[in-house]
Amino acid sequence: QVQLVESGGGLVQAGGSLRLSCAASGRTFSSYTMGWFRQAPGKEREFVAAISWSGGNYADSVKGRFTIFRDNAKNTVYLQMNSLKPEDTAVYYCAAGPRVTGRDTEWQASYDYWGQGTQVTVSS
Repeated sequence: QVQLVESGGGLVQAGGSLRLSCAASGRTFSSYTMGWFRQAPGKEREFVAAISWSGGNYADSVKGRFTIFRDNAKNTVYLQMNSLKPEDTAVYYCAAGPRVTGRDTEWQASYDYWGQGTQVTVSS
């Protein structure tokens, strides 16, 4: 069982930056693929970024602006978000899944565990 707790959300102006954190419980954190998804009001939850043993994967909408990285010693995965846009406004969710890579990291069904979400609001 893995428990995930996100933090770092908030209100920021367009062009600003935020760093989200996701702290995971459990002793096998390093073996999990970790992902970030987001859900804007009235929209379905969508893939943002993921990191596995083979590297990172990003949605086209955030490439070049967001960076996902992890610290296995701290059981934490981060999402550094730069050049934020109003359309990035959403609840951001952290997820953990067993050893998925490549395009499989984009599918919600690949993940077994989810956090409660953290709100990110970007004002114009």
